[in-house]
Amino acid sequence: MRTKLKEWGYWPILLLCFVILVVCSMAAGRYYIPFSKLCHLLWNRVRGVSENKDMIEAVLFEVRLPRIAAAALIGGALAVSGASYQGMFRNPVVSPDLLGASAGAGFGAALGLWLGFPVWVVQLLAFAMGLLAVFLTSMVSRLMAKYQENSVMLLVLSGIVISSLFQSFISLIKYVADPFDTLPSISFWLMGGLTYVTSEDLLFLLIPILLGGIPLFLLRWKMNLLSLGDEEAESMGISTSRYRGGMILCSTLMTSACVSIGGMIGWAGLIVPHFARMLVGPNYKKLLPCSFLVGSIFLLFVDDIARCLFPQEIPIGILTSLAGVPIFIYLMTIRKGGGMT
Repeated sequence: MRTKLKEWGYWPILLLCFVILVVCSMAAGRYYIPFSKLCHLLWNRVRGVSENKDMIEAVLFEVRLPRIAAAALIGGALAVSGASYQGMFRNPVVSPDLLGASAGAGFGAALGLWLGFPVWVVQLLAFAMGLLAVFLTSMVSRLMAKYQENSVMLLVLSGIVISSLFQSFISLIKYVADPFDTLPSISFWLMGGLTYVTSEDLLFLLIPILLGGIPLFLLRWKMNLLSLGDEEAESMGISTSRYRGGMILCSTLMTSACVSIGGMIGWAGLIVPHFARMLVGPNYKKLLPCSFLVGSIFLLFVDDIARCLFPQEIPIGILTSLAGVPIFIYLMTIRKGGGMT
């Protein structure tokens, strides 16, 4: 009975938490929307009726709903990417920015802001640079493979090197940027936030998440084999290099898209998969869907705190870091030997 509860009993609870958080997120904020008014506006939208010059309606449908959708998508996508990386590399302390995707996307956004490009160009440049960073990581690891046989370790080390390179580029742009105009914009964006998300941004975010998430969802049972090790997986007929490369590409697509819209939001891809693993176990058939749902709940909750805790909105990246460090320490202490697999 307890095993069945562990495997299936959490899903209704998680779905209920998600629905409650969505409703609370629609109502909470600087302009509080009473529940009766919220239901009235939603029912009118379903019927196709619009109240002319209603500021609350504009706040709900043009500001809050796109932001809620973006928070749910970004939180879920980062959590799925983190769970995938942890399975591929058989390491519970890796995150989606391991191979340089976040640093590359951050450099792309900083470059676009420094050059004064429109918002959509900044987002596109961030997305492209995130992909470029992972491509460079792959190329460097292949060059180093001539002198070292451990391909996984080489990939991780190459990712650290490329991340450091792009972080240096970011620092250079911040150093030469206008301190009264461009620099604050770059700094605010790098701290992460969903303040200026629009409905048009959701399409730019949704397409890469679907392109990366659907293959990961369909191949999630192969992650169970990859987590056993290369020799065991290859003995079962699995081409580890091909599948690992495809999964890295899918995870990078999602991570780059998330960073290009929401900025540098750390820790979600690192700690959320551990919570999902505690709920449903290490089986990736259930772990990936659970990670997506828990990640959505996590970032929705953090975004609500960012909007409501102080009169001035707090960047999400700051809050995820403040929450992530103690949570991660707690997770390490409650698992024997630090084994969070």
